[in-house]
Amino acid sequence: MGTGLELVALALSALAVSAVAVLAVRGGRRRGGAEELFLAGRQLPLWVGALTMTATWVGGGFINGTAEAIYDPALGLWWCQAPVCYALSLAVGGAFFAGPMRRAGYTTMLDPFQERYGTSTTTVFFVTALCAELFWSAAILAALGAALSAVAGIELGTAILVSAAIVVAYTSLGGLRSVAYTDVLQLGLILVGLVLVLPFALEHAGGLGRTAGAYLERQAVADPFPGRSLWRWTDTAMMLVFGGVPWQVYFQRVLACRDERSARRLSYVAAGGCLVLALPPALIGATGATVDWAALGLEAPASPAQVLPHVISTLAPPLVAGLALAAVTAAVMSSTDSSILSASSMVAWNFVRPALGSRVGERALRRSIRVAVVVVGAVAALVALEVHSVYALWFLCSDLVYVVLFPQLVIVLWMPASHRGAVLGGVTAGLLLRFGAGEATFGLDPWIAYPLGADAPIRTVAMLANASVTLVLSAVLRRRG
Repeated sequence: MGTGLELVALALSALAVSAVAVLAVRGGRRRGGAEELFLAGRQLPLWVGALTMTATWVGGGFINGTAEAIYDPALGLWWCQAPVCYALSLAVGGAFFAGPMRRAGYTTMLDPFQERYGTSTTTVFFVTALCAELFWSAAILAALGAALSAVAGIELGTAILVSAAIVVAYTSLGGLRSVAYTDVLQLGLILVGLVLVLPFALEHAGGLGRTAGAYLERQAVADPFPGRSLWRWTDTAMMLVFGGVPWQVYFQRVLACRDERSARRLSYVAAGGCLVLALPPALIGATGATVDWAALGLEAPASPAQVLPHVISTLAPPLVAGLALAAVTAAVMSSTDSSILSASSMVAWNFVRPALGSRVGERALRRSIRVAVVVVGAVAALVALEVHSVYALWFLCSDLVYVVLFPQLVIVLWMPASHRGAVLGGVTAGLLLRFGAGEATFGLDPWIAYPLGADAPIRTVAMLANASVTLVLSAVLRRRG
């Protein structure tokens, strides 16, 4: 059960988010049009775009995962890949993808596929992208429900449903503008809440210098890459960097910028923001790893996954702990609304709009995206309630985004001679090699004997096979045609 201070902090943060969402909705109504819901009228200020992009990446998984990896002796500094890799992913997106996509005036990430290959072939990419966003939304809702349950002391299922209802309400009313401005507020709460915890936590560990020295000394005696795990580390890093690009949640903000230059700059600023905001949870993880819990008369975290809330609740005063836990809740919410809106945008623009054809108008598009937000939010909540391991499904979808979408996005933007039939052949080859290594989520045993076994870079091999087969088949089909 949460303390009174934690409940008050949570209630105040929820009221602040709701107030900002209402103001953003009013501003959006003055502008009107379906493009307002999809892309904030393509007038998203650079500073708002950079902050909402940062807030979307720096969600509950980013914060908790960074602290967990730093704390866990089996992972440590070298295996805390997300902060640096996500920052590099945003930088890669800004350097090579943001400009061409914004220059072309697309509405969603799937538009270049639909323009080149038609609706039927694009369905493959639509399903992959939609499932990735849907399971990401479900995973975040499950985390948000768990956070609210811990702070407010309500039943987990109720917490998930309440969380989904709040997010769906302001997302469906205000679209991207509402999501963006609430993200700015939530990012501020994250930064303030976690920074306030640090002085109190570090004091128990002997200060910043002693904590950093003790932690780095522990890292120096550990082998970061036992056996052949360097291959696995590289494979994961490649997936996080390049597989982090082809997400609608990224391109929605890129395409909402006023021009191509702003789209690039937004990505670079957000990359720096990810690195900066990784520091507080990393220091909290290092504090948990080096503090003498027994000397303080306290229990150590029950598991690495619990280090962030444990350090906050035990080493910080109640008021500061309440603010920090509310900040973590805000971090989770900032990713939830973005993901639900991204999935809904693809449903409305790349599925409903082609289905309705010439009959679709502004009013129908606005209605379709609002209905899609409600449906996607409801399905995500249902998955969060019913599926045993939402995280495992989301991680699998992240695999598929890297294996299926990334090479094809490179090809469709930079290699205009690709052929529709070759695309399907490349995707098939990539999927066969990926699932040939087996997949525990579906109980699939491996049927391909990779030389390095579990340490083989199976995702990168499958991604490269997808690209190679597509290019070779395209050349063959062009000669025959």
